[in-house]
Amino acid sequence: MVGPVDIRVERERPLDPEAPPPRPRASWHLRANAIVIAWLGLTVAVALGGDALPAPRWLLVHVFLLGAVGTAILIWSEHFTVALLRVRTPPRRGSLTRLAALNAATVAVLAGVSAGPWPVAAGGAGLMVGVVLWHGTVLVLLVRRALPGRFGHVIGWYVAAAGALAAGGVLGGLLSAHLGHGALHERLHAAHAEVNVFGWVGLTVLGTLFTLWPTVLRTRMSERTRRASRVGLGLAVPGLAVAVAGLAGGWRWVAFAGLVVYAAGGLAALVPLAEALRRKQPHTGASWTLAAAIVWFEVALAADLVVVATRRAHEVAAALDSLLPLVLVGFVAQTLLGSLLHLLPAVLGGGPARFKANAALLERGWAARLAALNLGVPLLVLPVPRPVTLLGWALVLGSVVAFVVLALTALTRARPGGAPPPAAEDAEGGRTWRKSLPAVAGVAAGCLLTAAAVVAATSGGSGPATPVTATGSRTVEVTLSGMSIRPAAVQAPVGTVLTLRVTNADAQRHDLRLATGERTPLLAPGRSATLKLAPLGEPVDGWCTVAGHRAAGMTMRLVPTGAVASRPQPSTGHTGHGDHAATAAGPARLDLAAPMSPDWKPYDAMLLPAPGGAEHRVEIRAEDTRVREVAPGVRQRVWTFNGTMPGPVLRGRVGDVFVVTFVNAGSMGHGIDFHAGATAPDGPMRTIQPGERLTYRFRADFAGAWLYHCSTMPMTQHIANGMYGAVIIDPPDLPKVDREYLLVQGELYLDEPGTDAHVARIRKGEPDGWMFNGTASGYDHAPLRAEAGERVRIWAVAAGPSSGTALHVVGAPFDTVYKEGAYALRTDDPGGAQVLDLAPAQGGFAELVFPEPGTYPVVDHSMRQAEAGAHGLFKVAGR
Repeated sequence: MVGPVDIRVERERPLDPEAPPPRPRASWHLRANAIVIAWLGLTVAVALGGDALPAPRWLLVHVFLLGAVGTAILIWSEHFTVALLRVRTPPRRGSLTRLAALNAATVAVLAGVSAGPWPVAAGGAGLMVGVVLWHGTVLVLLVRRALPGRFGHVIGWYVAAAGALAAGGVLGGLLSAHLGHGALHERLHAAHAEVNVFGWVGLTVLGTLFTLWPTVLRTRMSERTRRASRVGLGLAVPGLAVAVAGLAGGWRWVAFAGLVVYAAGGLAALVPLAEALRRKQPHTGASWTLAAAIVWFEVALAADLVVVATRRAHEVAAALDSLLPLVLVGFVAQTLLGSLLHLLPAVLGGGPARFKANAALLERGWAARLAALNLGVPLLVLPVPRPVTLLGWALVLGSVVAFVVLALTALTRARPGGAPPPAAEDAEGGRTWRKSLPAVAGVAAGCLLTAAAVVAATSGGSGPATPVTATGSRTVEVTLSGMSIRPAAVQAPVGTVLTLRVTNADAQRHDLRLATGERTPLLAPGRSATLKLAPLGEPVDGWCTVAGHRAAGMTMRLVPTGAVASRPQPSTGHTGHGDHAATAAGPARLDLAAPMSPDWKPYDAMLLPAPGGAEHRVEIRAEDTRVREVAPGVRQRVWTFNGTMPGPVLRGRVGDVFVVTFVNAGSMGHGIDFHAGATAPDGPMRTIQPGERLTYRFRADFAGAWLYHCSTMPMTQHIANGMYGAVIIDPPDLPKVDREYLLVQGELYLDEPGTDAHVARIRKGEPDGWMFNGTASGYDHAPLRAEAGERVRIWAVAAGPSSGTALHVVGAPFDTVYKEGAYALRTDDPGGAQVLDLAPAQGGFAELVFPEPGTYPVVDHSMRQAEAGAHGLFKVAGR
């Protein structure tokens, strides 16, 4: 038996003279596979344009895998399912919609990660997940409609592969949204790579080879195929799931065990392929190319096992980088090329004569192309001199370019009506070529224009257009950390020869690429590299090329000035100077990993016990001219109570009376509102003018963590600018703990208070950042202290004005939660809590015991807010 043959017997229908003639299947495949060929051509273009494109390595991998391979899998898995099950082809409109949506999602991911913003990439990943789940559902429905047959087991591989890409898309979306940093980011990266390569691609290839391999060899299928397929799938899918979960969770040996099970499934699936090989040796370009791909698959899997066994989970992604050519070129690219070599002549139609002509055309020079590609793979993997690596690229890309040219020739010569008579072949072929060329050229041009758009959107200045005379030199220390490049801007006189000493101070890999072409290698944590530039003549942009990092703001700019060279001043990562840095040049760019100014003092978060006595007197002064450091290196004018943000903490017990003398020492009207008191607001909460004072008296009848804030309209502006604080009223019989801290979370709006842009962002609820106790990421630079085994109580109030918090301590669950006047969890309860979730103006506390010494982040688990400043650290010492 050569392979499955799709034979249908259907009732003949009367011809409708008004109906258009049916479009042959070859016409559909002509258009669909033109997209695959166009993506392959674009892959070559990206490889050749690596020095001109942003994130060239990431872009190259994903143009190939998502564009060329993803489109091919979508087309051919549906085609094989229909042929193997002998069912009616699904409605073509749905297939076209899925194909268009997948390509749109691919473009969104490529553009969003390379140029930003990240929601574009995350949206593209979400759309891709939806498409493949739809595709998998269609395959399942085809299986249910089909009669029992010999080949239904193959479809399970395609459905599992669709599920793998859905998981890979989710992980990719998380990576593009930067929901993990440092070691977590690297683990998610490794899991993303494994599930896409060995799941989406690997499972599809293994399932297809059951029928494609004997068909290519022109031999019968092994009797063991069905059993091997079921055993292989039963091992490979759960093995891959365990491996991916192990990598994401940081459990190296769990990941290794899962990969061993996956490898066992892959070997089981290859048993019938080996039997077919014993009966018939490869004899065509397609068969030899697929055989080489199978060998590289086994080599890649063995290398992957070694990497996972010898590296910690967060180091796997970096170690796999050097193996990418082996996997992508040796296995994936050769599988795609071998499959197209065999399948394209069949689907292009045209009768036996045209089939032979197309097959001969596509296999022209196949031996030389195969040798070049497989010789190039080890040259790309091994640590060889750069000229040898360039030779490897030349061999690989030359082989792919040759196939693309031949495939485009075959595609443009194809026509739905079958092969023309020999005498008319040249003329008819010319007409067919001219008819087909616009469609194929349009597809190819669309993909190439996508690359051009990405380049245009992400390329900055290209350096001096004319030679610049060197006037001096300067060395700049550049630090890569926390999705930031410090300094973010470097100014130097025209003609200065800059030397950048670049150090990666982060827990994940980064690099620095300049628009003038200079670039560092991908730097591991703690590693450095030096770039010496040409004399500075025009602005030059720089960025990190790791996927998504540029879109997240990891950029810098070198700016020439006409001034005489002066002693360089330290950069704080923003464009302003002095106390009004944020107001002098518009909103500052937050660089949360930058150092705080030497004179910065953190707000003391340590909460003192309630003082004795039943009456507490306090004076609170409203001020609106203070300048404070609200983020590392960023100072701006804020409105405060008693000069701090948040204002002073009031603490007492249920029934205590607070007598507050409120003084307006500002330049405009202000008021005050204590949520802890029950009193008519008409008098004590009224707005008083500068120089006036009033007495605000209230009794605390209820326990809880309460907000107080300025009561003057518009309250959004007064609260957003810093006029808020906390009142802590202890619940009765509150147990003593070793330490108590208070975190008041507020929103950060950069720029001068009251300006149009500032007010507009406040009204829209679009903060530039979030703060604990008045400074974004302040407690990253001045960590809170504790000792292992101590019981720590963290009080929290969400000041808003528009957003709440989901307070979470990484590595230490809460065993007590008190929120809005009631316990949600107590220490003797069997459960625990992950977050203390508070809406705007709500408050409460959570208790925990740090299990061992170490550094424990405390974050708002609304990750957008955590990454924009609602983040701090607990430094826990041993006892």
